[in-house]
Amino acid sequence: MEAKVRKGFEEQFGFPAEKLFFAPGRVNLIGEHTDYNGGYVFPCALTVGTYMAVSPRSDRQIRLFSGNFREQGVQSFTLDELVYEADHDWANYPKGMMAVMAEAGWKGEKGFDAYVYGNIPNGAGLSSSASIELVMGAAWDDLNDFQIDRIELVKLAQRAENDFIGVQCGIMDQFAIGMGKEAHAMLLDCNTLDYEYAPVELKDMKLVIANTNKRRGLADSKYNERREECDKALALLQQKKDITYLCELSPQEFDEIAEVLTDDTLYRRARHAVTENARTIQAAKALEEGDLQAFGQLMTESHQSLKNDYEVTGTHLDVLQHAAAKQPGVIGSRMTGAGFGGCTVSLVEKQGMDDTLSAIEKAYENEIGWKPDFYVVGIGGGAGLC
Repeated sequence: MEAKVRKGFEEQFGFPAEKLFFAPGRVNLIGEHTDYNGGYVFPCALTVGTYMAVSPRSDRQIRLFSGNFREQGVQSFTLDELVYEADHDWANYPKGMMAVMAEAGWKGEKGFDAYVYGNIPNGAGLSSSASIELVMGAAWDDLNDFQIDRIELVKLAQRAENDFIGVQCGIMDQFAIGMGKEAHAMLLDCNTLDYEYAPVELKDMKLVIANTNKRRGLADSKYNERREECDKALALLQQKKDITYLCELSPQEFDEIAEVLTDDTLYRRARHAVTENARTIQAAKALEEGDLQAFGQLMTESHQSLKNDYEVTGTHLDVLQHAAAKQPGVIGSRMTGAGFGGCTVSLVEKQGMDDTLSAIEKAYENEIGWKPDFYVVGIGGGAGLC
């Protein structure tokens, strides 16, 4: 892939690239809808991601070309024109990253030429936007020798997404991509940014992302609805216990005071947040102990909670997860992301994997009417110089 990207740069600009950078995509292994409830998430960086071949210039001009969007040609602007332009499409992500870095005092004086190519599957929910923000951040940091603290760079990438692009995401995506570590997931508290790495030794298993190929149409409206429901549940539980977030409660503590949640919907929403946070902590411990079976079981329990208590899965995700869970070669499967479409993540035995995936595909197609897409991924390191 590195040779392909370098070749693409030279074909586009007529001379070799000076440096090559990479930022991964990410997947959250467990810990869904816990972040805004004060709990943990458990993402990892992937071996697919965004490459950027770069050569510095002597003027303030920037020329960007994407091997994924060739029809858009070269996007050209100067360091004095770091403003959002709809016509610049994908180029607004690197532009936004440079803009927020400049606002924070990290201003470059010289422009560059760059060829960008990503091998993150389109629409798979593996966070291509955060990947391109972080590859730009890593490159711009290196080219100018800013030596920005990596967590600061992660925060700037989130700000680019929130303020420049206008998407109100949390920090998990940028954190996982900026701080990723090969063969490790990270147990991250999104509120404090406290984190610890957990080794992921898959042995004779592989991580498989399966895309329902259904657009996540309801995700935004239902996301806001779930947040409101959790806030209402929290307010009621605070009458019994001095807490700031739902996930401060252990499942046992929750059971002791849950009688105040007379509304069944609020009860189930809160129960998901509390139990999912406990599962996420258990999952990190299971991996620490090399117990993949226990980890897989927690993944499957997570999906059931997201389906029954949080109600964010929907038919497509449920059919895909159920088809996977029935296969003897799958030890754990769950939806990942906001829900209502998108992807599942599963632990699948290498031996007989083709047959396993074929059986899942057939079961899904029979019920839904079209095929899912599968991506066998590895766990890689964070953004930086290749």
